[in-house]
Amino acid sequence: MSFKSIEDIIKYAIEKEAEAVKFYTDAGKQEKYSAARKTFESFADEEKKHKAMLENLDPKNVAGFKPAGIADLKRSDYMVDIAYKAGMSYPDILRLAMKREEKAKKFYDDCAGRVDAGGHKKLFQMLSQEEAKHKLALETLYDNIMAKGGD
Repeated sequence: MSFKSIEDIIKYAIEKEAEAVKFYTDAGKQEKYSAARKTFESFADEEKKHKAMLENLDPKNVAGFKPAGIADLKRSDYMVDIAYKAGMSYPDILRLAMKREEKAKKFYDDCAGRVDAGGHKKLFQMLSQEEAKHKLALETLYDNIMAKGGD
């Protein structure tokens, strides 16, 4: 994807965060188990925060950010993309969510590498780290579910 300005990048990122909010909200609504529903609602809330950060870009919001190493189980690295369908199984939704978070992290890593402005760079680094945390949480949930099934 080609962007002409930082504003174009921010606009696109806001759209993607809005899509993520909708995805997690929809996934939560279809879940019959309260724990799964709460997990997806929590992810939707996190994505809303990311969207707000992008909409209200302020260098003060990222001034104290220090990158941290987030473990990567790499589960999603070996999965193919799948499309969302109403009624998907919980493991399939987790697979889809892992791939979404993987792509979001890569997008923010790429954005951080494209900008020079400190506030923008730190914002993208922080968002990348947040997506890495989401990916790890989803991969951990998925591993736990698959382990119960003998995987």
